Amino acid sequence: MPKHTQIGLGLAAIGRPEYINIKKEEIQQSETAFKNNAMDVLDDAYRFGVRYFDTAPSYGKGEQFLIDWHKLRNYKDVTLSTKWGYTYMANWELGYAGKHEVKEHSFDKLKEQWQISKALLPELKIYQVHSATLDSGIFTNTEALQELHSIKKETGVQIGISSSGVNQNEIIETALSIKIDNEDLFTSFQVTYNIFEQSTYKLLKRILSENKTVIIKEALANGRVFPNENFKHYEKAYNYFNILSKQYNVGVDAIAIRFIIDSLAPDVVLSGALTSGQLQHNLKALSFQLSSEDMHQLQIFASQPKAYWTERSALDWR
Repeated sequence: MPKHTQIGLGLAAIGRPEYINIKKEEIQQSETAFKNNAMDVLDDAYRFGVRYFDTAPSYGKGEQFLIDWHKLRNYKDVTLSTKWGYTYMANWELGYAGKHEVKEHSFDKLKEQWQISKALLPELKIYQVHSATLDSGIFTNTEALQELHSIKKETGVQIGISSSGVNQNEIIETALSIKIDNEDLFTSFQVTYNIFEQSTYKLLKRILSENKTVIIKEALANGRVFPNENFKHYEKAYNYFNILSKQYNVGVDAIAIRFIIDSLAPDVVLSGALTSGQLQHNLKALSFQLSSEDMHQLQIFASQPKAYWTERSALDWR
């Protein structure tokens, strides 16, 4: 029997006024308005049954919002996860021309960000290298790897990676190969997988069979699953999504999330909802199951990884 998949809430969009998502939701863009919205969405998420919450220091104020909410509510039945390795640079400046996030997988950055992130303990269960890559140096940084091992031993948290890009399989395989004291260091994998990006399927099934943790991000392909005139090459997919949406009486977002649940059965699929209404629509994915015929058709819409990631890298921050 496949394990039960839960829908978690990722704070990438909730924590900052601009993010990579072509489907935009209007919200007052002051920091105060975002914090108020974050607290409301977090409260509603818990009320709706969500128990997994994921954030990162580079999500604007997202990690601090989660820390503040957790201190206020002090729920003991939640699983929290965060990351290290990116710094938020936009400083709430709309239309920021520079890089919104800067990567640094150094020992010093790990030490700096862990001092803040550990405030989420003891409900912090997963601590991840944010967007690990082969050229960021993390997999050969003995000092940082040893520190992650120490954090794991001292706190009991799982150490994981998040991954993006055309070579996700190679990144994950490299992480899987790293052992300290004869133990796998990395046992949690937050991976981009969706209807259009299915290249990690076989590897993720293997990881799940080894009882490691799989968390899926970007389930809606940064909004590309929604009909959009700028993406004519997805027209057949959009037409089929519309048919399924009517058939199951749910939104396209729920179809996209259900595809992940039925094809992969990961531990968690992250909702990137900005509002409680969006989250409620996402959670409808738990109310039905796609047929084998539906699944076969949706699998056909997979893009070539290079095309998918080239397209993603061209998306604007909004």
